[in-house]
Amino acid sequence: MNTDDSASQEALTEQQDPFSEDVTEPGEPVLLNSDDPNDVVPFRYSITSYGADYPIDALVKRINDGDVFIPHFQRAYVWDPRRASKFVESLLLGLPVPGIFLSREAETGKLLVIDGQQRLRTLQFFYRGYFQSEGQPFALAGVQAELEGMTYANLAPPDRRRLDDSILHATVVRQDVPTDDNSSVYHIFARLNTGGLQLTAQEIRACLYHGPFNELLRELNGDPAWRSVFGAENKRLRDQELILRFFAFYYSAQDYGREPNGTSLRGFLNDYMARNRRLRLQSEEELRRAFLPTINLVWAAVAGEAFRRKRTLNAAVFDAVMVGLARRLEKGGVADVARVASAYRNLVDDEDFVDATETGTNALPSVQVRLDKAVTAFAALR
Repeated sequence: MNTDDSASQEALTEQQDPFSEDVTEPGEPVLLNSDDPNDVVPFRYSITSYGADYPIDALVKRINDGDVFIPHFQRAYVWDPRRASKFVESLLLGLPVPGIFLSREAETGKLLVIDGQQRLRTLQFFYRGYFQSEGQPFALAGVQAELEGMTYANLAPPDRRRLDDSILHATVVRQDVPTDDNSSVYHIFARLNTGGLQLTAQEIRACLYHGPFNELLRELNGDPAWRSVFGAENKRLRDQELILRFFAFYYSAQDYGREPNGTSLRGFLNDYMARNRRLRLQSEEELRRAFLPTINLVWAAVAGEAFRRKRTLNAAVFDAVMVGLARRLEKGGVADVARVASAYRNLVDDEDFVDATETGTNALPSVQVRLDKAVTAFAALR
């Protein structure tokens, strides 16, 4: 990757910097088999990159206009006022700050933020005078005495000009090879956002593959039956990742195990979400019709025990049961809920099904066994 060496080094070592993106959130629940243990990179990429120096006032204008796009995801802004103030103070004092990483989207020409959203949002908030809530003004705190309590509006003119003219270096990347995807951006994002709290795979997908499909995942995640089965909404998007798993296996199970992703579950989900980002593979109506009746039938039949052989929700049980029931519902509704419950319990007690959902769950034979068994288990329901 051809980058400015000093800017790259600043960004790559940012986890040790006071302006890094990471914040620890303890107590996150863990879903069995929800992610690959390793980050598999399926290609050797050819990437072009170049450096760009943006004046701060011009950068804030681009953010406000949407030309520099900071994707929405659950942990959108996490810096506290003192940390944000220190960043602004550094610019006012002429001190160097870490650069940011951007990716230019081919479809829109917008610059997608890969790394640096905390810094960019801090600047946006300072210029407008308040944080995310209009009730919390952004006045500098914990800084040098002459800057303490200052807002952008009441900065002395020389200080305001100094901030406006300060430069934030950006490294802009573009993937040249392979030409049929943009998967390198996922891996760059994952490697730059490490440290105290590594982003989950679904948080990264929500950023990189923003669009109608991601918005639909967020909406379906609020379905009452799904919330009753899963429990409280997960801050790290694990629940949305499960819905994505269902769609990927339901519509594209035949692609699992194929190159370039092989048996990388993470790569398989990345690929499906990227390809259907604009709902061009399956429409919103088709996806709703697949998910909602299926999860409602699960809730009606087995309620709180759904997808749990033990206390923890098992993602491999989830994708198999959901695909199996959805295949049956393609032929029409199921009236006998008691038979659904009986078929479910027989399935989750099946020895081969247990093996395929508890050990080696990402191996292709395990995926095939559990999907085939689930489809067969529910096929005769009436």
